[in-house]
Amino acid sequence: MREAVFSMLSSLDAIEGAAVLDLFAGSGALGIEAISRGAARAVLVESSGPALDAITANLAVLGEQESHVQIVRGDALRYTRACGYFDVVFADPPYAFGDWEELGGLLETRAGLLVVETTDRHPSVDEILGSLWETVKVKRYGGTVVLVVRPLAVAGPAEEGNS
Repeated sequence: MREAVFSMLSSLDAIEGAAVLDLFAGSGALGIEAISRGAARAVLVESSGPALDAITANLAVLGEQESHVQIVRGDALRYTRACGYFDVVFADPPYAFGDWEELGGLLETRAGLLVVETTDRHPSVDEILGSLWETVKVKRYGGTVVLVVRPLAVAGPAEEGNS
């Protein structure tokens, strides 16, 4: 699934030179992959101690590029309330996460693209993030849906692809 996400982002020319925010980073796989594919910098936000240990261990694969990654131990929503602008934001919270609309409101002026991974019980981006976002791409993988969305303030024609 990660390969498919980065193929979608590559087709949008979204990663090369980008500032990337990986909220709910877990192992840090998405932020680390973005750096390995040419992102200029990545901030990985995670609150779990064991997950932070995994991020630290996984950063070893980047070698010199590790200096382009900042790890933030803390709550994703709290960090988002104070963060600056990012070209690409990954949001892959636990499936029980219930603050999607708040997250969408916080990121509306702080993200060029938002990549959301959620269950298929959320049929539309409006139900997840509110009406401030436009769907760019949608991919379904079994019971998981990956949405690439952008704020309506900067949105152009939608390019929705299903598989």
